[in-house]
Amino acid sequence: MGINCALDGPSGAGKSTVAKAVAKELGFVYVDTGALYRAIGLYAARQGACTTSAQEVVPLLSDINVELKYNEGTQIVLLNGEDVSKAIRVNEISMAASNVSAIPEVRSFLLDLQRDIAAKNDIIMDGRDIGTVILPNADVKVFMTASAEERADRRYKELIEKGQDVTYDEILNDINQRDYNDSHRATAPLKKADDAIELDTSNMSIDEVVEAISNIIKEKTVKPVAPVEMKKVKWTLGLVLYAIVRFIVAIPVYICFNIKIEGKENIPHAGGMVVASNHRTWFDPIMIGMCIIKPGAYMAKEELFKNKLLGVLLKILQAFPVSRGSADRAPLDKAVDYVDRGFNLVLFPEGTRSKDGSLGKPKSGVAYVASISGAPVCPVGILFEGKLRFRSKITIRFGAPISPDEIKIEKMSAREMHKVRDRIYGAIGDLLK
Repeated sequence: MGINCALDGPSGAGKSTVAKAVAKELGFVYVDTGALYRAIGLYAARQGACTTSAQEVVPLLSDINVELKYNEGTQIVLLNGEDVSKAIRVNEISMAASNVSAIPEVRSFLLDLQRDIAAKNDIIMDGRDIGTVILPNADVKVFMTASAEERADRRYKELIEKGQDVTYDEILNDINQRDYNDSHRATAPLKKADDAIELDTSNMSIDEVVEAISNIIKEKTVKPVAPVEMKKVKWTLGLVLYAIVRFIVAIPVYICFNIKIEGKENIPHAGGMVVASNHRTWFDPIMIGMCIIKPGAYMAKEELFKNKLLGVLLKILQAFPVSRGSADRAPLDKAVDYVDRGFNLVLFPEGTRSKDGSLGKPKSGVAYVASISGAPVCPVGILFEGKLRFRSKITIRFGAPISPDEIKIEKMSAREMHKVRDRIYGAIGDLLK
């Protein structure tokens, strides 16, 4: 089961904006429950039903199929197969969503969908009754609030930027009405969970709120990876040369591409860790290596070392050869040796680059190295859209470390190796959502 974070609060408190940003920062899946109710409200409105009438809305539920999908990290809302992500955001649908959310049958209709998403992912879910009803056992609960006037001002500016014809007074009246409806409804009314942390955002910028909530989640959920002692590399003249060459090689990569780093708090600050990433470009080892200050080592296919100049450069960068498809365990044992000596070992479980960003079939070498070395594993996701071009935006997302206890193998077997491999690979896949 993943880490569940509940973000509740009144309409216009900025929950969705903040939840999206926090999810991106931490590598979580963002679940916009308000979008689900908006989809129901939109369907009811399109059918000419009175959205306050259970008698008119409930019979429509059997004709509704609502799905949340993610495309390059962006949530898409599908209503009976139609992308309604924009249609549900108009102001008229806000009140329709509030109305249908007060109907018990509607809430029950959506409950299983929300809990199923939460059970399978590290998520942050925003709404009005997440911490009290939907996810009462959430790991973290935050109740965001702000004055009605401040919320109305934020919402007014947002809608004006989208080109909608609204007035501040209309928005303020809608917010006051929604506050009353949400807090006085008979089913799951808006209220702060007893164990939720209240955060008044009236005088805070979006960035300040995102930072505050991210810190709350980290403090409550991130467990220190300390079953093993982080090792120190013994610096030599060769490693000094490594640091210089690594910096020089990275300069053109950072000039050519727009690189963004997420999950900085998860970047290894000491040695003796396995860093496992998906594989998108020739430059992946360089980009990951530049994010990690401590010396790293890398596996590289044997053919690359046949070029004398490139071979020398790879050796300076602490790369060592591995033969694809070979059963030779020597490279894996060398990888374990690097970890034992205090290096952060960068591995690509797929073995080959993915042209379209989809994950290929992983090899079990990463499981062998991680379990034999007893080292923590830091999963990494590398994302970019389309073909790689000059100044393409590349996101490097570091996930929370996997502790040695989670991937420890008591008795070496193919089944156990596959379990560890899939645990590591699953963590990488989560970072690509």
